Amino acid sequence: MSLEEKQALLAKIENALVDVRPHLEVDGGNVEVVDVTEDMIVKIKWTGNCEMCNMSTMTLKAGIEQAIKARIPSIVSVEAVNGVEIA
Repeated sequence: MSLEEKQALLAKIENALVDVRPHLEVDGGNVEVVDVTEDMIVKIKWTGNCEMCNMSTMTLKAGIEQAIKARIPSIVSVEAVNGVEIA
């Protein structure tokens, strides 16, 4: 994908997270989009209280991934990269 296509896709992902972020912020957390791969996998990073929350996996799949896939069906999955070094 070209740089322009990737930037447009990242903007769509950010827009998809608009409805999810307030729920995270209430508990002192948030999510940061790190990348979207050529395989259409979105890489996110938990921030704030979400980093150590034991419910973050459920929030990832039931909240964040569903919100993104509902608006961008070509996305395959969403993965958290906290603690993983991104090159």
